[in-house]
Amino acid sequence: MAVGFIGLGNVGAKLAGSLLRNGQDLWVHDLDPVLVGQMVAAGATAGESPAEMMRRCDVVITCLPSPAACSAVVEAMLPEVTAGKIWIEMSTTDADEVKRLGAAVIAAGGQAAECPVSGGCHRAATGNISIYMGGDRETFDAVLPLLTVLGRRVLHTGPLGSASTLKVMTNYLATANLLTLCEALVTMKAAGLDMATTYEAIRISSGTSFVHETESQMILNGSRDINFTMDLVKKDIGLFQSIAEAAEVPLEISPLMVSIFEDGISRYGPRAQSDRIIERLEEATGLQILAPGFPAEMVDDEPEEPGYEVVPGRGMA
Repeated sequence: MAVGFIGLGNVGAKLAGSLLRNGQDLWVHDLDPVLVGQMVAAGATAGESPAEMMRRCDVVITCLPSPAACSAVVEAMLPEVTAGKIWIEMSTTDADEVKRLGAAVIAAGGQAAECPVSGGCHRAATGNISIYMGGDRETFDAVLPLLTVLGRRVLHTGPLGSASTLKVMTNYLATANLLTLCEALVTMKAAGLDMATTYEAIRISSGTSFVHETESQMILNGSRDINFTMDLVKKDIGLFQSIAEAAEVPLEISPLMVSIFEDGISRYGPRAQSDRIIERLEEATGLQILAPGFPAEMVDDEPEEPGYEVVPGRGMA
């Protein structure tokens, strides 16, 4: 099976790297020739365009920064979609757009799956990330062997659109956790607590979380480089707010989160790392939230393991 991968950004390059590391016949395409060159040096083949990728590959994966970018790429591939071709979308994107594009691929004779990931770039790099798959069961069974190379835990969420909806929700929760951690760390610093001790107090408590055990370390180190930017956070929590509005759910915290990140973008720029959002509170208080001994970047120290399907209500199968 020849696999194409379009979009070699922070997450995409790491996912594509997992395929190469496991001996997959891989074609790659990106607007940045440097990123393509790096993958070619590692053993991939360069594709000249999205249309060529679909023509030459059995499966084409897209991992792109926005619904608009995804739409442009899929529409360019559509003339080359035939029976047996599979499109997999691995971005965090709009559920309605995924359903529209997936329907177009299916109408052309192909199959479509949305497979957003969750767990951070460091786990994408090791093949230990979690994957949600939206699409029919036949397509899920067809792509599961590939998904268990890309990630460890694979959950079939239902029809197209369901995985994107759930992924936006998880990013909303992660962002809410990041903002409350920022407030907690700054408040403890203002109260005179040691920051390393504060980190451990949270880590061993009921208040701990995946976000704390990753992003709090980047904050305390001072690198604040979690490989996720403020514009992407704003996109994701904005998508969640749109879902709530469409369902007429009167959220209170979500609009405030959107406002906070809009302010962060106005201060630091759209491509600023998301955990720099703590600097709003540092500037307001004159405090620096730093501590020695924390890493400058996250590295997944768990060994790469074969992936498996997660079955709701049973944990794994």
